[in-house]
Parts: sequence; C-alpha cells; structure tokens
Amino acid sequence: MLHEKLCSLEKSEPHPQTTLCSVVCTGTCSHFNALSCDECLQLGPRCAWCTLQNFTDFFSINERCDTPEALLQKGCSGKFVEFPVTNVKVLKDQGLGKSANHTNVSYVAPQKMRLQLRPGSQLTFQIQVQEPEDHPVDIYYLMDLSASMIDDLKMIKDLGSMLSKEMATLTSKFRLGFGSFVEKPVLPFIKITHEELANPCRSVDYECLPTFGYRHLLSLTSSIDKFNEIISKQQVSANIDVPEGGFDAIMQAAVCGDRIGWQNNSMKLLVFVSDADSHFGMDSKMSGIVVPNDGECYLDDNNEYSMTAHLEYPTLGQLVEKLVENNILLIFAVTDNQRQNYENYASLIPGATVGVLASDSRNILELIMTSYKELRSEIDLEVLGNTEGLQISFTALCQDGTIIPGCKNCSNVKAGDVVSFNVTVELKGCLAGPRRFSLRPVGFQDALEIELESQCVCDCHQTPEASSAFCSRGRGALECGTCVCDPGFVGPKCECTEGQEQISDCAEMCSGLGECFCGQCVCHPSSFGRVYGPYCECDNFSCLRFRGELCGGHGECDCGECVCHSGWMGEFCNCSTSNNSCLSPDGSICSGRGKCVCGKCECTVPGASGEWCQRCPTCGDICSLPSLVDSDHDCPEPPNAPLIALGVCMSVLIIGIMLLVIWKFLVSVHDRKEVAKFEAEKAKAKWQSGTNPLFRSSTSTFKNVTYKSRGQQNTYIS
Repeated sequence: MLHEKLCSLEKSEPHPQTTLCSVVCTGTCSHFNALSCDECLQLGPRCAWCTLQNFTDFFSINERCDTPEALLQKGCSGKFVEFPVTNVKVLKDQGLGKSANHTNVSYVAPQKMRLQLRPGSQLTFQIQVQEPEDHPVDIYYLMDLSASMIDDLKMIKDLGSMLSKEMATLTSKFRLGFGSFVEKPVLPFIKITHEELANPCRSVDYECLPTFGYRHLLSLTSSIDKFNEIISKQQVSANIDVPEGGFDAIMQAAVCGDRIGWQNNSMKLLVFVSDADSHFGMDSKMSGIVVPNDGECYLDDNNEYSMTAHLEYPTLGQLVEKLVENNILLIFAVTDNQRQNYENYASLIPGATVGVLASDSRNILELIMTSYKELRSEIDLEVLGNTEGLQISFTALCQDGTIIPGCKNCSNVKAGDVVSFNVTVELKGCLAGPRRFSLRPVGFQDALEIELESQCVCDCHQTPEASSAFCSRGRGALECGTCVCDPGFVGPKCECTEGQEQISDCAEMCSGLGECFCGQCVCHPSSFGRVYGPYCECDNFSCLRFRGELCGGHGECDCGECVCHSGWMGEFCNCSTSNNSCLSPDGSICSGRGKCVCGKCECTVPGASGEWCQRCPTCGDICSLPSLVDSDHDCPEPPNAPLIALGVCMSVLIIGIMLLVIWKFLVSVHDRKEVAKFEAEKAKAKWQSGTNPLFRSSTSTFKNVTYKSRGQQNTYIS
C-alpha cells in the first residue's frame, strides 16, 4: 500500500545575497520499490540509498531506499547513506553599481549562480536591482512617411534640439537615430502603373517619393545637428491601403544592430510614429508573398530593406522575440483613432508603452519624455532561456518596503533606488542535462545567469568496484552496495548462471509473482506491500478489512490471514477479548441474562433487553432478587385500571361541558349581532313612524287654469 507524502520545510545556511529553502516530502521511500540508487533519488527529495554491502542480508533490496532517519534505524550508518542535498552556489557577485568599485559596473546582483535541485524540491534565492543614476540612452526615431504624415514632418524639424535639451537633465549620454517606412511596393498595396510608381501622389497633384518599405537614414549619434539635417531633407510617399508596413521596419531596426548603432550598455528606445495600423503576419499573402519572415537583417548598401517584396510581414511573436533578445523598448506614438490597436499590441510586448500623438505631432516631445520617465520609474523582471520543467514564482520587495507576493515588478522607482526579488524555483522531475536561463530587468543589459542541475544520479556510480569478490568471486561489479552482474550471470550476488536450474513453468511455480534464480523464487516487489514465501504465494496485504482497515487495524496480515494483536480476536481482528464493556452495574456479566460477544452483550433470556440485558418485564421472580440495585426500574408495577377508567370518564365529562359552554356563548354572540343589525336598519328609515308608507289617498285636487274665478278649484274623486 502506498503511503501519502507529507511535506515539511528544510532550511540550510544562506548566502549573504541568497536564502535557501527546499520543500521536502517525508514518507516510507521503501514502499516505492526502487531497485537502484538513481531510481531512489528520483522518488522524492527525502529519499536516500544505503550502500552498505551486507545491508540486504536482513532486508529486501528495495529496503535500501528510505529516508535517512529510517536507514539509520535499520543499521545503515551515515557514511554509507547516499543523500544529495539541494543547494545553491553563487559563482559571481561583484555588488551593485559604482559603489562596488569594479571596472565593469553591474546594476544586478548577483551576476551568476548554480542551482542543484532534487526532483520535487524547490529553492528560494534573492536578486537585487539598482536603478542607474546616469544611464546611457539611445533613441531611434522610426517615422511613418506616408502622405497623411506631411504636417507631422514639418512639425518635428526642431525635435532633435528640443529632445536633446530635455534629456540633458536626465542623462549625460544621449544619442539619436532616424529611420522611415511606408509600405511594401507591390500590388495591392500600391498602384503599379509607370506614372504611379514614379509619383504615387499624382492623383492629388502633388510630387512625392516612390513607395518604399523601410529606410535607415541616420545611425545613432550624439550630433543633434545631423539629426535635424536628416529630418529637414525628408519627403513623404504614398500607398493605397490604410495599414502601413511599420512592423517590417521595427523588425529591421531591432535585428540590424550594427547598422543602427545600438550600444550594449544603453537603454534602447525605439519610438514608432504613425497615424495608421500596421500589417503583420500573413497579410502579405494577398500580394503573393508567402515566404515567412525569418527575423534576419536585410539592409542593402543604401540602408534600405531589400527583402520587402519577398518576405512576409513579421508576426507579433517574432517581434516580441527579437525585441526581447536585443533588449529594445518600444514606444508607440500613434493618433487617438489607433490607440486601441496599439495598446493591444503593447500588451503582448514586454516593456512596450503607448502614447497618443496629436494629428500634427505637436506633442511628440512631451510624449517621448513621459514614456521615458515611465519606463525609468518601473523595474520589471523577465525570464529568458529554457525553463521547461521548472516552476518559477516571485515576491517583490520594493524600495518603499512593500512586499508583493506573486509579483515581479516595482513602480515609482527613482534613480539610485535598490529593489529586491525573492525567486523560487521548483523542479518537477529529472533533466536530461544542465538547464541555463537568466533573469533580467526589462530595458537593462545586466542579468543574473543561472545554471540548474537536477540531482538524479548517485555519486557512488562513479566509483564502481569491478570484479568484486562480494559478487560471487568477481562475477560482477559492486556499485552502490549492489552487484551489477557480468553477462551470463544473474542473482542478487551474481551467484547463478543464466538458465541454471530454470524451470519451463517457472512463472507458475512462483505463483506468477516472481522469477526463479538458482532454483529459488525471487518475488517481484509490489506497490501494495511485501510478497514472500517459497513460491511467492504469500503477501501481507490480501487479508480481510474491517471499516477500511487491514485486519481492523488490530492485527497483522500474514499470508492472507489476520494474526490478531493481544486482546483482539475474530476473522477481522475486530472483536475485543475483554469483558469490561459487558459488566452490568451489579458487577455481573450482562446481568446474568446473556453472554459477552466482541465486547457487547447478546441477551439469551427471552424478553431481556438493554445494554447489559438489564430490562426484562417477563422474567418473573428474577425481579425479586435482592442483588439487583434497581428492581423498580427493571420490573415496573402493573397499571391501575380503575384509576385509568375514572380519569377517562372525567375527561369526557369535562370536555363535553366545555364544548356546551362554548356553543352557548357563540349563539348568544350571534343573537346580539342580529338585534343590533335590526336596530341600525330601523334607525335609517326615512318615513314618520305615525304614517303608513304603503297608503295612498283616492282623492286628487288641482286648479283649472282656464277658469278665472278667484279661489275656484275643481275636485275629482277617482
């Protein structure tokens, strides 16, 4: 049965610039059945191998692999225990900045280290980064020269002078360069008639340059006059579609470092200026260009991109790779209508920023300075190289004392500030060879180089004892305490020749769970436990279980049967042999009415019940025994029939009287409501009480209007 791995934290003495810790897992490593030292080390960082020669005289070979503590208890002293320890070694640490008094100033410390990790373990070390106080800055101005940028070109004629003046307050080492781009000069991006090729702007009655892909016009220089002169000579060109070939230009500016003039120790800024989106990836297939961009430099003698009509636009992934590889920070200066597009691009490019450019570039100086200060105020670590099979996590210790787990960047950093990062590297499994990678702050040239080795091979394999006498008088080499037999010999000590006393039905002879060596069965190891016996017919894990535990947790499994511990019995070892739990309050077992089985009373007297068979209404004279301490409880008195009958009659009488009173009360309330209702209706009558409203007189009296006699009336009786 496999045991669960329990983890604990093991620490060792730290280097002044690093702290070391490893997560280790404890458990019984022998249960994993490692048959060699190398297999043992790969089981976990707490597994060790015993190289003592006669160690397996008392234990099976897989018992050589266990925790150091367990091996010591088994009699394997420390000098015979192979147990590589996870560790870190700093190879180069010259300190930070100018205060380190080194010719080659570094703003990252340490600069180089080696890690040795066991599979399943992890290391934590610390890297420090200082923001330089006077960092050289190279700015390459890459401008869209399509026709829509004509007003921008006029606006930047003094950009070099203004930018140089502003940068002088931040650094003493500042250089400028210039390049331009339009579009691939092929259909359907341009018109290809002879007249349109010569002057793409002829349809608007304007003279402009033929369409070109990318031109490098000025290498990085500290001469501001040269920059201004180049700007003053530029003319716009034109194309048909709105997106431009800007990503072609970025790729060439990044990979043609010798032509551009990038310095290794400078902060490299590429300012991309445009009012349109950029083609990328397979957009060029519509023009019949299907050869993928290879990320190489193709500037001809005129410093113009010679493969613009032959290679596809670069993909975003290729741009990211080359910008990171050459440590170039990209500033997108684009108009507001293109901001969202370039913010999406920038989110995928480490260190890239986006600024909104005015329609005529009047704010370009402010935009560049803002982006530069933003980049200088943030330190962000990036991981370069092959980290497959590794899990790397960070904790930022920023200059203001803030600790941010899971974060690898700090903001609001000023020149001269020092920030730290705790880096944890975890190794999942063995590596084929040393793994090399580096940690570098974005925009910095300095980096921490790391070489990582997995500790999966035992040192004892390096010094084998050839033809060892321990291995049957020289039939094999002794490595790590075990015999590696020469060809033709087998067995734990190479004591058998191949085929010696082998039986054709050997697998059946050894129950299919072992192999025959020299006429004896050598049982295969099992992940569930131990297989043993002359014919491998026995094991210590095939017994019955009770409540999920082998032999109820109270016995040992031996060849399929439970051997119970003292005080337990039964097929599952789940029955206690003690009668203490069956003792009744009077001191007898089950009150004399049953027997104790597995620690519980089974009542044998008819009618007896209870935990100790103490209740028995039908047991008769047994209730009169004076030995019982609670006979009233065990044998209750018979019911009093007359008293019960009287109680029932009185209850019926009282309930009847109560119901009668309630009925009478309800009738009285109803009658009172009816009388009150009649009186109310009587009061509402509109006739006098002395007159019958149903009587009408038979005599009618009226005046004859045509008769003039005074006071004369006519009366009729109907």
